[in-house]
Amino acid sequence: MQRPSVTGSTLKRITATPIFQDFKRFLLRGNVIDLAVGIMIGAAFGKIVTSLIADILMPPLGLLIGNVDFKDLKIVIGGSETEPVTLNYGLFIQNVFEFLIIAFALFLIIRFSERLKRLSAQSEAAPSVPADIQLLTEIRDLLKGESGSGKKGGRRE
Repeated sequence: MQRPSVTGSTLKRITATPIFQDFKRFLLRGNVIDLAVGIMIGAAFGKIVTSLIADILMPPLGLLIGNVDFKDLKIVIGGSETEPVTLNYGLFIQNVFEFLIIAFALFLIIRFSERLKRLSAQSEAAPSVPADIQLLTEIRDLLKGESGSGKKGGRRE
């Protein structure tokens, strides 16, 4: 059986369809690029956290508990001696530690981001007055104060 070949006109027809055009617009939007970058950074961050847990935190914790390697903690629930069926609760504990560290790091990032948004909103809410305008306003207020106190008696001494 011979495969049909895709010619230039067929390819143009496919790329001219409305669904393909919508998909192309979707891919070229900034949100998709930002999402892809976020996923890549998240994957790299996940590897770092996995290494932190497995290579830095768990060995001393296992040593404190009594020279225990968390990867080896398991309960045999069946199977044969050569291929036992086990519940690997040590790996589960290690994954829970990874989750908690990642969740805490994300919490700190989100908290920092919200604080920056609040500071930005406060600075936008109270626009700063240029120094020369502020100085002119103070001079005007001082002159108003002097003219108000010296209305009847002339000059103030």
